[in-house]
Amino acid sequence: MAYELENKLVIGVSSRALFNLTYENTIFESDGVEAYCRYQIAHESEILSPGPGFPLIKALLNLNNLPGKEDSVEVIIMSRNSPDSSLRVFNAIEHYGLNITRAVLASGASLAPYLSAFKTDLFLSAYEDDVQSAIDSNIAAGIICTDGFCTYDSEHQIRQIRIAFDGDAVLFSDESERIFKEQGLEAFEENERRNANNPLEAGPFARFLALLSELQKDCTVEEAPIRTALVTSRCAPTHERVIRTLRAWNIRIDEVFFLGGVRKKEVLQAFGAHIFFDDQSIHTMQAAEVVPAARVPYKKKVPCDEEEEGMDSS
Repeated sequence: MAYELENKLVIGVSSRALFNLTYENTIFESDGVEAYCRYQIAHESEILSPGPGFPLIKALLNLNNLPGKEDSVEVIIMSRNSPDSSLRVFNAIEHYGLNITRAVLASGASLAPYLSAFKTDLFLSAYEDDVQSAIDSNIAAGIICTDGFCTYDSEHQIRQIRIAFDGDAVLFSDESERIFKEQGLEAFEENERRNANNPLEAGPFARFLALLSELQKDCTVEEAPIRTALVTSRCAPTHERVIRTLRAWNIRIDEVFFLGGVRKKEVLQAFGAHIFFDDQSIHTMQAAEVVPAARVPYKKKVPCDEEEEGMDSS
């Protein structure tokens, strides 16, 4: 009987998102893929240290140990590494006791075709092209910050997973953000007032939030294994449309911060986010100093005529 993925939360994660491969990536960038592979093979017995996505992945896998949540999460290594250079990653997975048994090792080829094949709900990678392809295919994905991330105690057990999202261009579409960028704050506020009762269109992470909300189902706020937050630069009078949109979607979100230009970094640290998703690098770079963060690229616009026609170290 085939192993079914349809009813699971499927997370695709690259090796560089899961483990600290900063030094190895410098070898790849300076000396090329062959030198990188030789180094990985020569150091197969050296255990990699946790990377920026490690705490989130470990905690998500631990959901499978909770009563009623058994076998609810599937994590798959999705990497452009070759099979021959991948043993070091598998050795680290075994060392840390991560229940990850499935992998896509594409030897430099694009991972985009395999994301849908594996029913991926979230994809984390340090390789922008693959993340962009995922977003263009309507799959939630983020380019995880690998520079200067906080070190992580691999023995620490997370009791409650905390995931934070930006609003526009992440949970919601970028329709309102485009008005702000093209016409300014006054036009943006007027548009949001006028459309306060019209729900925003779903963004790339709306479905992922809905899946998290389903995992929270039947749990009290205190007992929920996951806690979510919206951390947005919006403030009154643009708050109402956001609240009414979440109400219309019937999606649970535990905390909302309307910051109105206040820096997000300190709020995310206070919330204790295990990952933060934002579309702007200025926010993710600051956030990554205190919590894991990932940038969500904008979905590429397909020209009308095209619509009518119908290995790195990650």
